[in-house]
Amino acid sequence: MFLELTLLAYILDMLFGEFKFIPFYKHPIIFIGDLIKWYENKYYKNNVLGGFYLVVLVVFIVFVISFTLNHLLPFWIIVILSSTTISSKMLYDSVKDIINNPSNIKYLVSRDTNDLSSSDINKAAIETYGENLSDGVIAPLFYMLIFGLVGAFIYKAINTLDSMVGYRNERYEKFGKVAAILDDIVNFIPSRITALLISFLMLSKKAFKNSIKYGKLHESPNAGYPISAIAGVCDISLGGDTSYFGKIKSKPYFGDGEKNITTKHIQKSLDFKLRFDIFVILILGVIIVL
Repeated sequence: MFLELTLLAYILDMLFGEFKFIPFYKHPIIFIGDLIKWYENKYYKNNVLGGFYLVVLVVFIVFVISFTLNHLLPFWIIVILSSTTISSKMLYDSVKDIINNPSNIKYLVSRDTNDLSSSDINKAAIETYGENLSDGVIAPLFYMLIFGLVGAFIYKAINTLDSMVGYRNERYEKFGKVAAILDDIVNFIPSRITALLISFLMLSKKAFKNSIKYGKLHESPNAGYPISAIAGVCDISLGGDTSYFGKIKSKPYFGDGEKNITTKHIQKSLDFKLRFDIFVILILGVIIVL
């Protein structure tokens, strides 16, 4: 297990996040996105096979590059690269920003945001935080801990593929099918670990009960579990009918609590980060020492 790597990479993300202070810095995940765009622009076909080739190409290239770098670079540079697969600080800062700048919700979600009420904005922020705790924090840590730099980057490649082509619409229903299925598979365990950690670290029985009762109601086999858990922590109801691209999409509620959601609920959900920071440092630190 890659204990030291995972611990140091997480601490680095805690301190520096996306390294935005470095001039001309380009996040490694952007290169993966550029590769996906290049393939789509050049070889897009409205069928499953075309999307399958895309997934194979991207995962193979990311594997070869990350495997090579892992064997050529010194450990401290591998730590820096590994930290770029974790989005804990960026996620926290982005969601907290909504408290003072609610209009910025348009940068965090894909739903229509022009006519959202204050409660709807706060709800969207908390849903984003819950879901991305799995995709952006727990999952990359999970695969880094088991497979190191290579595992973390392959996970991010799969997750980036899903975020770019894994949509259920006319263009991507077939082309993005393999990416979406693969993303569901690799997030199956991390999403449930995320719900358990939310429940445990926030000392919330309701979060645990919510994740079991409501988690399976989401159209995604994974997203509903951390969202339901964070709803239990805040004693609110997330989900419900939501507008996407001008059309109302009927969604179930995740939780049975308050439906008027305030910025205090956002802050309550964000309290998870400090507890998780301490948890990661203590647990991994003690295991390393022992």
